[in-house]
Amino acid sequence: MTDVEMRDASDDSLQPVRILIDELKSDDVQVRLTSIRGLSTIATALGPERTRNELLPFLKESTDDEDDVLIAMAECLGEFCPLVGGPDHAHHVLAVLEVLCGAEETKAREHAVQSIVNIINQMSKEQVAQHAYPLAKRLAEGDWFTMYTSACGLFPALYPQLTNDQRTEFRGFYKKFVSNSAPIVRRAASANLGKFIREIELEYVTSEMLPLFAITAADEQDSVRFLSVETCVALAAKLAPEDAEKLILPTIKSLITDSSWRVRYMAADKFCGLSAIGNDSVKAEMVGQFIALLRDAEPEVRTAAASKISEYCSMVSESTIINQILPVARELVQDPSEHVRASLASNVMGLAPHLGKEKTLEHLQDIFLKLLKDEVPEVRLNVISKLDAVNKVVGVDPLSQSLLPAIMELAEDRQWRVRLAIINYIPLLASQLGVEFFDEKLADLCLSWLGDQVYSIREAATINLQKLIEVFGVEWAQSNIIPKVLNLYSHQNYLYRMTTLASIAALAKVMGPEAIDSTLLPLVLGMATDHVPNIRFNACKALEASIPHVTETCRETRIKPVLTKLYNEDTDNDVKFFANKALQVLNSCNA
Repeated sequence: MTDVEMRDASDDSLQPVRILIDELKSDDVQVRLTSIRGLSTIATALGPERTRNELLPFLKESTDDEDDVLIAMAECLGEFCPLVGGPDHAHHVLAVLEVLCGAEETKAREHAVQSIVNIINQMSKEQVAQHAYPLAKRLAEGDWFTMYTSACGLFPALYPQLTNDQRTEFRGFYKKFVSNSAPIVRRAASANLGKFIREIELEYVTSEMLPLFAITAADEQDSVRFLSVETCVALAAKLAPEDAEKLILPTIKSLITDSSWRVRYMAADKFCGLSAIGNDSVKAEMVGQFIALLRDAEPEVRTAAASKISEYCSMVSESTIINQILPVARELVQDPSEHVRASLASNVMGLAPHLGKEKTLEHLQDIFLKLLKDEVPEVRLNVISKLDAVNKVVGVDPLSQSLLPAIMELAEDRQWRVRLAIINYIPLLASQLGVEFFDEKLADLCLSWLGDQVYSIREAATINLQKLIEVFGVEWAQSNIIPKVLNLYSHQNYLYRMTTLASIAALAKVMGPEAIDSTLLPLVLGMATDHVPNIRFNACKALEASIPHVTETCRETRIKPVLTKLYNEDTDNDVKFFANKALQVLNSCNA
């Protein structure tokens, strides 16, 4: 029996802890997991002193559990500093987290390290020296790889608060981690080296950290090498441009041409950070490296490089974009990987602001048009989603003739998620194409979605109408959209009638009181007597949505009598529920 269980059984305040202990001993992992996630509530009920003296010791003894439970515990303890009485008592929490730093499960260790960092950030320099520094040192001097990996994550957070001697000691520990025989330790050292370098004095960066970086970049394991790319970025930011060119440029080139596609993928993903070094000649040389990544044999690498085209082109000259990068972009338009083309479609539109109107029409328009005709819906969607960048430079008129077929094909795609995606872009397109083009080409399409077989499409279509009214105005809606929407109310299929009510509920939020009173409300009140209960309670929902947007006279004389009758006389319980809910809203509006 634990100390907690031996306390006076008549003390009601112990009940939460007893429940916790019982649940932690349960054979059901989910029960134990639920108990751990409620630790903050238990600690609040116990108070700081008993949390320190009873709860945390119990948790320390309970660290031999399933991985999911340990992960939840490590994550929860990061918020425990106020619950134990503040930073002065935070070391009690650190004692439990130190045990979790040695757990076999990687996620548990990572959460434990992050929780310790959160607590360190709340501690004074003296408290760090007294409690956090010894903890990190014990991990670094431990006898198991799990402790070393956790120490790697703690060093960057602790380093700024250490004395000079302690800093020297920690740099020495890191040298051992980088050369450790276990790949998992070297991976942890490589993953955190960039963070560590950002905190270290410049003199030690060049004399001690650069050799460590060279070791990680040449490691036999590609899982270590690809993490060194992030270290490159940190070094490029830390060193002067001329020093970076001399000290790390050769390593950057070797990473970009590494035999492992994972390393090249990471180099492509971080390329903009890697290329921000050296003089103009070096930057010109890096253009060739970027093009090599765009033409890489692996589609994953080309995808990552294509995702950086817009950002990278902001760093180079207009002539470089036109003469060197755009020819490769034209090759990617025909890339056999749809993921590469989709990535290109998401980013190549961003080149328009860099080139201006004339050169966009001359050099980019053909790329846009080809991507709009791509056989894969995601590619076409990505182009449409980024039209705003082109519209600001040249307008969408040059693309309008190609836009319409692409939109129509996407709108009729057999995958409902594709249809949903294009619906979400319609308001943006409407604002760019203008009301005349919309009325002629897209209005009927938007209305057709109200009758889609998939509920999510019908729901999105109603929201789409609301946004279109915000773009074109109420007067436009009254003459062009609302009459067509209201025609659905008499449809034989009750789902169409429900869609009408959902549309009215959405439109009421953007229509004025007069429009609601004269156009929308008569229809809703009529449908409140429909023979289908689902229609009647959706009518109640539509009335509830309309109530805040109509006059008090309208509420009292037209809406309230109908809702009252439904609540008192309808035989369907759902109808009564929603009628009562709407009446409560009405009464609160009149109060």
